[in-house]
Amino acid sequence: MPQDAFTIKYVCTELKKALTGGKISKIVQPSREELTFIIYTANGNVKLDACLSARAARLSLGETEKPALQTPPNFCMLLRKHLQNAEILDVVQPDFERIIYFDLKCVSDFSSSVMRLYFEIMGKYSNAVLTENGVILGALKTNSFGENVKRLTLGGAKYSLPEPQEKIPPDDIKGLEEVLLTEGERIKLICDRVKGIAYATAAEMLCVYGENISAENIRDYVYNLSAEPCVVYCDGEPCDFKVRSNSAAQKKYANILEAQSAYYSYLYEKRSFETERSKLENAVNSAVKKTEKRLAGINSKLLECEGAESIKLQGELITANIYALERGMKCFSAVNYYDPEQCKIKIALDETLTPAQNAQKYYKRYAKLKRTYISVSEQKNEAEQRLNYLQSIAASILSAENKADLFEIEEELVSLGLYRTIEIKKKKPVAPPFREYFYQGFKIVAGRNNLQNERLTKGLAPDDLWLHTQKYHSSHVGIIGEGREVPESVLAVAAEICAYYSDGRGGTKIPVDYAKKKFVKKPPKSNTGFVIYTDYNTVLVDPNGHTELLKD
Repeated sequence: MPQDAFTIKYVCTELKKALTGGKISKIVQPSREELTFIIYTANGNVKLDACLSARAARLSLGETEKPALQTPPNFCMLLRKHLQNAEILDVVQPDFERIIYFDLKCVSDFSSSVMRLYFEIMGKYSNAVLTENGVILGALKTNSFGENVKRLTLGGAKYSLPEPQEKIPPDDIKGLEEVLLTEGERIKLICDRVKGIAYATAAEMLCVYGENISAENIRDYVYNLSAEPCVVYCDGEPCDFKVRSNSAAQKKYANILEAQSAYYSYLYEKRSFETERSKLENAVNSAVKKTEKRLAGINSKLLECEGAESIKLQGELITANIYALERGMKCFSAVNYYDPEQCKIKIALDETLTPAQNAQKYYKRYAKLKRTYISVSEQKNEAEQRLNYLQSIAASILSAENKADLFEIEEELVSLGLYRTIEIKKKKPVAPPFREYFYQGFKIVAGRNNLQNERLTKGLAPDDLWLHTQKYHSSHVGIIGEGREVPESVLAVAAEICAYYSDGRGGTKIPVDYAKKKFVKKPPKSNTGFVIYTDYNTVLVDPNGHTELLKD
């Protein structure tokens, strides 16, 4: 539901009921365009969130806890100075505008006054403005004379409401009748000509009254119909909150504030998750690119070393023909006695060196290339293992479903020195449990990341079945048999889950290996979650998350 005047009317009414008489005990600013007020009321502490961004401007209660900025901005300090312990006298929506103001009784050691805090919920023009006797004391977003604006929000200027639009108030029956007589699409007419009604609200009106909607219908919809707050769902996910809706996929709430908070809490968690996942993905992708670049350099050196045997041969041929060589020769041809056809090859010589010194030069170069080959081969093996490990972390990030899933992945990246946390976490989050499924009396567990995969594998009994995709990075999956033989149907479900939480999720016929835990070993000093296994079998399955079997 857009934050039109119609929706804000209900928000204002409920805020007035919940907050009037309460006292502001704490003010914080989580971000550049957000303010949070902790208000002590007769029913306990209430958290008022004021988001004044273009995307999600609103006033709401009780949303997810957000960390405050380390250094409070000037406007936050101004609010603390004047409004600490201020009593809320009234909450008002003036003139059916997209504005809510709070009248506040502010008492200090030396004075007492009434101040007014405006919250202008107007998309990209949203703002918070503190006034006293109609004069602006400060604003979240300020402007000046030189910016060619109609309304000043500069300290010391007189506060004025936005200029009224040429629209018909919803209670003006005569004006509404004239609007409805105009030719055009009903939804657009109501949205463009009736004050405080957004397109989505007009659409809901027509769902109730149809194309023959009357002026009385519009008035009744805005002022007389009872609210039925709900969150509307699209494809199983919250997509909007509304005062009332005819949508079949919806969840009812006791009031509009609860519906609004539920919807925006979902949005906040989703955006926070996407932001955190993006940061972790960037850190891993950067490390992958560096490792791939290093691997390319190593392969280039190995290519150079491939000619070592040819260098050795030339040294040997110089030694074999040393009797026929003299200092000052630039090259000579010799029969390659390793070649069955006894072909001749041309060998370059350094004319400043003796034949023996030329031979030694080739031998030294050969020895250097052999040492390089041995050293670089070890480096290649190390780089390939690291690349494989990083790709397994990337797969874990891709299969993460919420912020809890990312917690241990973040810890893993921090321990590798690939990620730095800026915020100091006061409370360490609880690590999420394994994904647990129950099917035909068997418990199936799946890890969420490398740390969990390692714990899961260690925790299985010797005869429990362990599963992993073949040639793909995936979660480790275990079937808790408790001494029973695992039926093929249970094995198939576990394999489908394993394939679902793998790089091969988008494909079909994914090979999944399974073996008893006693045949799964972790090599010493290997990366987290890395194992080797023997005595295994393979099954081909299509990926399936089997969410219906998940433990709540």
